[in-house]
Amino acid sequence: MRGWVLGCILMLASCATAGAPKTPTDSLDAVARDYVALTLEIGEREPGYVDAYYGPAEWKAAAKAHPRTVAELKAGAEALTARLNALPAADPDPMVVQRRKYLLAHVAAADARLRMLGGEKLSFADEAEALFGVRPVLKPLSNYDPVLARIDALIPGEGSLTDRVTAFKSHYVIPKDRLQVVMDAAIAECRKRTLAHIPLPANESFTLAFVGDKPWSGYNYYQGNAASKIEINADFPIYTERAIDLGCHEGYPGHHVYNALLEQTFVRDRGWVEMSVYPLFSPMSFDAEGSANYGIDLAFPGHEGVDFEKTVLFPLAGLDPATAEKKAQLMALTRELARAEYTIADDYLSGRIGREEAIAQLAKYTLTEPAKAAQRLRFIDTYRSYIINYGLGRDTVQAWVERQGPDHWAGMRTLLSSQILPVDLAD
Repeated sequence: MRGWVLGCILMLASCATAGAPKTPTDSLDAVARDYVALTLEIGEREPGYVDAYYGPAEWKAAAKAHPRTVAELKAGAEALTARLNALPAADPDPMVVQRRKYLLAHVAAADARLRMLGGEKLSFADEAEALFGVRPVLKPLSNYDPVLARIDALIPGEGSLTDRVTAFKSHYVIPKDRLQVVMDAAIAECRKRTLAHIPLPANESFTLAFVGDKPWSGYNYYQGNAASKIEINADFPIYTERAIDLGCHEGYPGHHVYNALLEQTFVRDRGWVEMSVYPLFSPMSFDAEGSANYGIDLAFPGHEGVDFEKTVLFPLAGLDPATAEKKAQLMALTRELARAEYTIADDYLSGRIGREEAIAQLAKYTLTEPAKAAQRLRFIDTYRSYIINYGLGRDTVQAWVERQGPDHWAGMRTLLSSQILPVDLAD
């Protein structure tokens, strides 16, 4: 009798256990889905925060219909961090290990951006490190004066150095009625050189449009399904070498290729939804801008850029290539001035210098006329410490790619189809 009773008790206990609700287990997939929602909702609080999204349309609609407040979103970011930290850090698949690390870094950047939206003030270097994962070194402007002296010797004459450089470069402005044909040729060559080393989806494509009244010179709006909309700001003169720069940076092997490979590698092949959204103020941008700028040198190494200008772009633009070699020397020296604007931006954004002084310093150290310098300051007003992603990003990406081995295109292909973080590039 006692055995029968005990059996009934055990049977009832078993039934009770079977019927009890199971505690749900968290996962990277679940966190990734909530990270996308968080990012889309931040985009509703800060226009421009979401640079690209090609996930389910209903997720975007839900974010638009019911965005959380900034305070609620910050709490959401903190909860995502706690969930990620509670998940196992080890996994036999190194891509899964990197995925968790990638999500932690991007949620941390989102949290920093939300703190800024909530009114917190960060220094230029602190902001750059919090958003992009890299701390820039800010050098005194006097460190760049020797470079200006070398340019002064290269472009001698009367008037200010900025005026002389502007006058010299005026011989290489692409006439507006020839912009389309020159840009088409430049992008086609960038694409041809990239496809020789990096396979792309068969359906990849882009559209090109010329626009105005923008703080930037070029922009890639990735649409998903391996398609991009590239816009070029035609408000200011576009020089022949800039056609190559824009073709590589915005297109091949730059932003268009980067986004297409991320979509193929992660969203389509693995179903990792976090890669269907691109938050502008995140470590992703350091890799994106850095690889896009390094891609110019990769596609046109050494003298090849000048050669292509002389043989193809100059004739299309109706320009005389007589001093093209001197222009190339000038561009190489100007590149050494790239990080001067970090110091200027730091002083300006902190209030140590005013708008007019910032424009004057940008004109001097970027060797551009005041109107163009004012446009650059407009970019700094809009994007703040984002500017580190170009020069510092390029140099960091270049160093990492070239450490991978002699086949630099292979290293670039690895980077463009990965979740490698800026901190990994520096290792």
